[in-house]
Amino acid sequence: MSAPKKVVLAYSGGLDTSIILKWLQTEYDCEVVTFTADLGQGEELEPARQKAELLGIKPENIFIEDIREEFVRDFVFPMFRANAVYEGLYLLGTSIARPLISKRLVEIAEETGADAVSHGATGKGNDQVRFELAAYALNPDIKVIAPWREWDLSSRTKLLDFAEKNQIPIAKDKRGEAPFSVDANLLHTSSEGKVLEDPAEMAPDYVYQRTVHPEDAPNEPEIIEVGFEKGDAVSINGEALSPANLLTKLNELGGKHGIGRLDLVEGRFVGMKSRGIYETPGGTILLEAHRGIEQITLDRGAAHLKDELMPRYAELIYNGFWYSPEREMLQAAIDASQHHVTGTVKLKLYKGAVRTVGRWSEHSLYSEAHVTFEDDAGAYDQKDAAGFIQLNALRLKLLAARERRLKG
Repeated sequence: MSAPKKVVLAYSGGLDTSIILKWLQTEYDCEVVTFTADLGQGEELEPARQKAELLGIKPENIFIEDIREEFVRDFVFPMFRANAVYEGLYLLGTSIARPLISKRLVEIAEETGADAVSHGATGKGNDQVRFELAAYALNPDIKVIAPWREWDLSSRTKLLDFAEKNQIPIAKDKRGEAPFSVDANLLHTSSEGKVLEDPAEMAPDYVYQRTVHPEDAPNEPEIIEVGFEKGDAVSINGEALSPANLLTKLNELGGKHGIGRLDLVEGRFVGMKSRGIYETPGGTILLEAHRGIEQITLDRGAAHLKDELMPRYAELIYNGFWYSPEREMLQAAIDASQHHVTGTVKLKLYKGAVRTVGRWSEHSLYSEAHVTFEDDAGAYDQKDAAGFIQLNALRLKLLAARERRLKG
């Protein structure tokens, strides 16, 4: 790969990406553009601008953008229409943010005339795959620089030495080994490494940042109502909210009640297993609510097919294939199923758990007349079930008869 002339860097303002910024300048003698995304991680982003300027980045080459609404509307919500969970538990909070960051990296590269993009993901994790597959899907000619796979700064000591030599500010707490690493956005927090690396050891309480301990949550349950239109949540307790504001409110409610904690050992796409602590308070409520409204509005055949497709869909997102034809094909099928997924779900939040306790919709397929144990006034002829059973039993009876004959 020829040396890049101008690179757009996914920049957090932290020590690692600041080192990458300076390394790109010294290694490639190239111009660097920084992109810092507000995905709802809960941190002030202005220090990232100040740090970039301190490291010699021109003001016109510093991009700081609030993309929370786009994140929830165009990435989180489509994923939740599928009820997507990876390996049965993980709500894909990190995975779903990467394609949006890559999208903006590629767009900014085009806007600024850059010929390369760069990220701070290591060579051991999934994020390198997600960033790069997305970038290449959006621009097959883009160059991608992954410093962690190239440089010889293989230890924390070497990184700090590089920072000192290049006058990169080092926060005092960075002098020691960080107890764990954190990735956060509006959907979740993800904590990995150090004190969490032994899966046999319970995670310390201080790892959890968005949720109170379920045992310390309020002793009284809270009842809320979430409204849906065509598969997407649109209101809480009757108040219409934008996608990002709705998820923010659900995070507050879930965090207050200790909802959405997960201790998971997952199978990474690159082959190894890793242990992570995830907090997805709002997403956990949203998943329960979405399944609740689907219970009365989605036909059994469509619902069961969706559940068959979901693990494949979730795996595509986890592995970085958001911009793939197969994900788009699955999305089209999932979205088609959501036309009548409109209505309201009542949920109980209590001590780390969220449960659907009621649901109603003008699009409901539920017929009390057909299922009642009281007089159904002719809505359903129970005698019809006999023929239904006999037809479905025919092949089973033939199999059993063969077994008897052969044993005979």
